Amino acid sequence: MSLPRAASRPVATPQKGGLRAGGLRVDGVPERGKAKAMIHCFPIRIYYEDTDLAGVVYYANYLRFIERARTEWARENGVDQVRMREEEGLVLAVRRVEADYLRPARFDDLVEVRTEVETASVARLVLRQEVWRESEQLFAARVTLAAMDGVGRARRLPARLLGRQV
Repeated sequence: MSLPRAASRPVATPQKGGLRAGGLRVDGVPERGKAKAMIHCFPIRIYYEDTDLAGVVYYANYLRFIERARTEWARENGVDQVRMREEEGLVLAVRRVEADYLRPARFDDLVEVRTEVETASVARLVLRQEVWRESEQLFAARVTLAAMDGVGRARRLPARLLGRQV
């Protein structure tokens, strides 16, 4: 079975109170006055190398999974990170990660990393990233990104990234 391709789409996921960030209710209907939140979805198959001796995904690998999904999210939003580094001298750097490990993923599971913009400003971008196995949430992270120049100084985020958020 091949993996589905990464894509952005509205995704309704259960949360306390029945609402998700972006105003999307669990039933997929937008909250009054808000557009549907577009969530980037990136599939990942769990391989033996991703697991520990107990047969569950090693905790640090979730950070690798969400990094891959962020790269694809940026690409889908028109941000070529190699070109941005070469032509503008900018890189997107992780400033902060808050992670919650909720349930284990296991060998051969097909999981999906869901990425959405939580907040954006000229200086930082905060993403909500979650790992799901079908309707079961396994992992949640809040990731703060900043743009940095070649010597590590903070810079303004590229306008094209702030203007096209998935």
